[in-house]
Amino acid sequence: MKSLVDHLSQYAAYHRDPRNIASHFIGIPLIVVAVAVLLSRPEWAVGGLWLSPAVVVALASAWFYLRLELRLGVLMTVLMGLSVWAGHTLAQQSTLVWLSSGLGMFVIGWAIQFVGHHYEGRKPAFVDDLTGLIVGPLFVVAELAFMLGMRHELKRTIEERVGPVMLREHRTVH
Repeated sequence: MKSLVDHLSQYAAYHRDPRNIASHFIGIPLIVVAVAVLLSRPEWAVGGLWLSPAVVVALASAWFYLRLELRLGVLMTVLMGLSVWAGHTLAQQSTLVWLSSGLGMFVIGWAIQFVGHHYEGRKPAFVDDLTGLIVGPLFVVAELAFMLGMRHELKRTIEERVGPVMLREHRTVH
């Protein structure tokens, strides 16, 4: 199994332009919530609990993140739980509200992603490796931690593998 550094480095290699990274702070949360919305119907009673495809996907994702690292895994599990809660809330609305909000967020989120990758000049990471779809949300959380001055060692290790974030004039951001 790949390590946290392996996954984040592979994903980061496709994301060295700060405009592309910034687009991911908007696009990826929209996509994650959209998937939770769209997968929150139907629901089934199982052992006194209500399960939906969104819950199953969130639990599988949480397991993936927790196996990579406990600290980030717990944070990702909480964020996935919030996404499922939001998805469940929208799924309780009329079919028009549920479907239009889910599809709208999904399309807008991907449009923002593709604009970011236009600036990057590279295709999205998931095109070469489907695990990019689950690593993307983790990448956003890791990048936020780096911006907040946290996880210096993780950032340093990733940058040793793929290089620093580049500015437009190809100067590096330290």
